[in-house]
Amino acid sequence: MRKTIISLNEVSFHYEGQERNALHKVSFDIYEGEWLAIVGHNGSGKSTMAKLLNGLQFPQQGEITVCGIRLNDESIWEIRKKLGMVFQNPDNQFVGTTVQDDVAFGLENHGIPRDDMILRVGDSLKKVKMDQFLNQEPHHLSGGQKQRVAIAGVLALKPSIIILDEATSMLDPKGRGEVLETVRALKEEKALTVISITHDLEEAAKADRIIVMNKGEVYRKGNPEEIFSLDEELVHLGLDIPFSIKMSNAFRRKGINLSKHYLSEEELVNELWTFRSKI
Repeated sequence: MRKTIISLNEVSFHYEGQERNALHKVSFDIYEGEWLAIVGHNGSGKSTMAKLLNGLQFPQQGEITVCGIRLNDESIWEIRKKLGMVFQNPDNQFVGTTVQDDVAFGLENHGIPRDDMILRVGDSLKKVKMDQFLNQEPHHLSGGQKQRVAIAGVLALKPSIIILDEATSMLDPKGRGEVLETVRALKEEKALTVISITHDLEEAAKADRIIVMNKGEVYRKGNPEEIFSLDEELVHLGLDIPFSIKMSNAFRRKGINLSKHYLSEEELVNELWTFRSKI
């Protein structure tokens, strides 16, 4: 039986001056050890969701619990020990003059003893394959490398939950792949719970489960194959379905009946080779 690590119950939030709620009676659970992607177009409510989960805002109605603790202004610091966030622009997270100084910054703020701090910095950078860049200045790194250092800074604090808030949106395809591969490996190794808040369905395809937001409400929930079977519904919501799904649909229109929706180009190529061998 899956253990709930975060729960949202009838959560609503409204910004002053807006006609409708940014979030309206949103309820769902997030399970320990899963990768959940929360997707939606601009204005769907996903950005507000990120702020609420990190305690930058609090629900105006309903409640959020994290590891059994109700989120409010009294519990926020306890909850932030369990939860780390990686933001869209890694440059906005850097405060140290070197990579190791930057990863150590959060540990210093938490009063971690120096010997333990040195071990944590080295271990977290090794986990993201950036241990060869200890004394490198962050602004000399590529976008993907910067984001991996940002992830190391979160890992060093040993959270049980990591939130990626549009964390790959400013990266090129190579950098995006590096970051997602790193997160997947860390999730499996550390049994982390990962929440990816994104408009990129290519990224969402890597998740175990997807929640689609629309107009501040939960539109659909399901695994990637279930969500991508919606096809044109997703396009109508302003989302761009992955290239592999587009190609699968194009082949079907040409009479090539593939067995399912393929979530990666590699899967699609393998299926096409199998199909070709049967001709």
